[in-house]
Amino acid sequence: MNQYAETIWNTLAAVGAIETVVLIAGIVYAIYLWFRGILPAILRLGNGLAKRKIAIFAKGDNVKSLTDLLCDSRLFREKNILVITQNGDLGKAEKASVYLVYWHDWAENIDEILTKKPDECALVIYAPYDKGKIPDEQMKKLDGKRHSAVTNFRGRLLNDIVTSMITTSYDR
Repeated sequence: MNQYAETIWNTLAAVGAIETVVLIAGIVYAIYLWFRGILPAILRLGNGLAKRKIAIFAKGDNVKSLTDLLCDSRLFREKNILVITQNGDLGKAEKASVYLVYWHDWAENIDEILTKKPDECALVIYAPYDKGKIPDEQMKKLDGKRHSAVTNFRGRLLNDIVTSMITTSYDR
């Protein structure tokens, strides 16, 4: 009887040791995946929200509306927002890594903005649905640029900006 109990005990100990090794390997693999996948995205988002400049291309009341939209979310700092209201100020956008364009204010000058936009810079076009569609030819041009997005809704606009901060890199 004692020999049977010892055999069962040894068998259970061996199974327990194997399970422990599998559990530790699983934890190590999960930590590796977290550092490899999630941590870089969190760091990019945190650094982006704290440091990256957003150039808002808008005119008139639309400037305040978009600035308030970003600042009221408490995700973006007002000091990181550059406002561009006329063609002569396009050079200010060089410091920005995200361009936010109010389509109907800058539709006629979009080619200049696209020329100025660096490849790694995100471009988010806001075109409110009640002001008319972006012509197909212009949409084709926008689609030809990397990291560009078009949105018709303010809520989606914030989402697109946050996403662009994760998906695009920037110089530190």
